[in-house]
Amino acid sequence: MLSLNSLLAQAKEHDASDVHLKVDQRPCVRIHSELRETDLPPLTNDDLNDVLTRILPAHLATAFDQQHEADFAIFVPNVGRFRVNAFVTQGVPAFAFRYVKTKVPTLEELNLPPVLTKIAKAPRGIIIVSGATGSGKSTTLAALLNQLNETEKLRIITIEDPIEYMFVDKQSLISQREVGLDTLSYQDALKHVLRQDPDVIVIGEMRDQVGFRTALAAAETGHLVLTTLHSGTAAMAVHRLLEFFPSEEWEQIRLNLAGNLHAVLCQRLVRATQAGVVPAVEIMVNTPTVRKLLETDRLEVLPAAIETGTDDGMQTFNQALYHLIKSGMITQEEGMLYASNPGALRMNLQGIFLDEARRILST
Repeated sequence: MLSLNSLLAQAKEHDASDVHLKVDQRPCVRIHSELRETDLPPLTNDDLNDVLTRILPAHLATAFDQQHEADFAIFVPNVGRFRVNAFVTQGVPAFAFRYVKTKVPTLEELNLPPVLTKIAKAPRGIIIVSGATGSGKSTTLAALLNQLNETEKLRIITIEDPIEYMFVDKQSLISQREVGLDTLSYQDALKHVLRQDPDVIVIGEMRDQVGFRTALAAAETGHLVLTTLHSGTAAMAVHRLLEFFPSEEWEQIRLNLAGNLHAVLCQRLVRATQAGVVPAVEIMVNTPTVRKLLETDRLEVLPAAIETGTDDGMQTFNQALYHLIKSGMITQEEGMLYASNPGALRMNLQGIFLDEARRILST
């Protein structure tokens, strides 16, 4: 029978970010973005059903039987905390474990752009951390919250599914609420959050229009909202938010977003030259130019506004990768794999910079 605790302990020792369990396959781990098989025997139906019985929280058992998937977290003594997704594939349970580091990282430790320190201190508005699955959104969100906790006296309420990083009050007073344990649903928690005297509201993941309407209402009444969203670029985050709503509401949502958005961050994890990964971060700040583009439905021009907004702390993926390559943190080959426009990045590295973005903005 599989010793899950031993497997997770070994995964942590080897600096694995994820552990995957699937029937008829050896357990796999992801180390520095590379998926590797362990030398353990292939897993059986009995192995996986035993894991499910031992770790699935009682309050999720009925929902798992009906929906065949569940998100939760477990704590392994002397090892640490793991975020778990349990799901069914071909009638058999399968699992994805994500190791959550106990210490909340700082922005500096994550090699995130220094401008994020300023962005985190916004008095109000919505800050979105976006990216693909596994791009480190939750960790960056935690680092932003950690920055506030260490420097500002604020009342912070988080709504998470599940709670990943556990915070200790420093300057701020933080209440962390886990869906399924502390509240029945995101919707229920969001319905009451504005009555809990928050200065800052953290929505672990923006999932639907209920969450976004709450974020807008909070921003409009002087609160700061931090959240994550799945999107490929900072500009595409706006499209993702619009997709929560029927098309006849898009104009009003754009206007609301123009008035309440503070910044969108989008990141990709790139293999570092030394070891591990480093984030390449695209940053869009709601400057007067960005606000105007949102108001006038010129969303296709947002990438150009980001490229020309370096004085306001903005940068594109290409610009982020350019600086990472020049600093020696990543190789040119690795940077090309993650560039939005590899041809333009190659020209930049050769000292050629075209001013196409300014031309686009002026038309």
